[in-house]
Amino acid sequence: MRDRLRYALLIASALSGVAIFTAFTFYEKPGLGLGHFFYVSIILAALATGPAIGAAAAVIATAMFATGVIINPQIPPSEVLTTSTGIRFVTFVTVGIVTGYFAKRNRTLLAELRLLADRDALTGLPNTRVFERAIGERLAQDQPFGLIVGGVDDLPSGTGQERIDADDVLRHVASRLLHSLPPGDEVARIGDDSFAVLTYAGSAGDAGKVAAYLQGLLAADGFAVTFGWAAYPQDGSNALSLYRAADERLYARRIIHRQPKVVPLQSSATSA
Repeated sequence: MRDRLRYALLIASALSGVAIFTAFTFYEKPGLGLGHFFYVSIILAALATGPAIGAAAAVIATAMFATGVIINPQIPPSEVLTTSTGIRFVTFVTVGIVTGYFAKRNRTLLAELRLLADRDALTGLPNTRVFERAIGERLAQDQPFGLIVGGVDDLPSGTGQERIDADDVLRHVASRLLHSLPPGDEVARIGDDSFAVLTYAGSAGDAGKVAAYLQGLLAADGFAVTFGWAAYPQDGSNALSLYRAADERLYARRIIHRQPKVVPLQSSATSA
């Protein structure tokens, strides 16, 4: 969309330049001022590109102005080699450079804002909005994939040092997940203590193996993270059903892990 807009501005710049040159060549009279409309073409070109192209458009506009003066029978050709033409050149170039600089700077800032809007501020991972878009793209491809949802167990809560400790845990988990997945897999932070992964999985069993692998890596680092998983299309045909299946497995595994282990009592006969 943005590229189409820039191309449209460039085309408008070129067309307007030709139209202004034609009008200036055949209809300009001393004092009419049609040459000032070259600013429009310069500004359009600078907005679409940057200061360099803006300056180049200014040079072209000045050349078209001088050519129009020479061709137009109502304007003395001597008007080309005057101080006013030099001043016009300077102003054309200045407008092209300044407009192009701020247009380019604005595009850079907008790109940074879009990046920040798509990223989690704490971990730097994609956020929920980006992850949901990624799920939609996978569903549109209609190829098997796995959705893995993980939650950090017993994350410190509160303020002060506890909050700092919790942030460190989340950053470490995010970094480990990001650097432990093969190319093509996607990971995001989707909640306060929750992460999600999209990975290739031909079945729920394959997705479960990936979840177990990630859980083992984090456990080796000293972090307890429980994972649930779902596979498309086995566990659901849309994002909601896949999330539901993954969450059900996650909470079921948490319940199992939190159940106290029961040690069977030896019978009195045996102990005797």
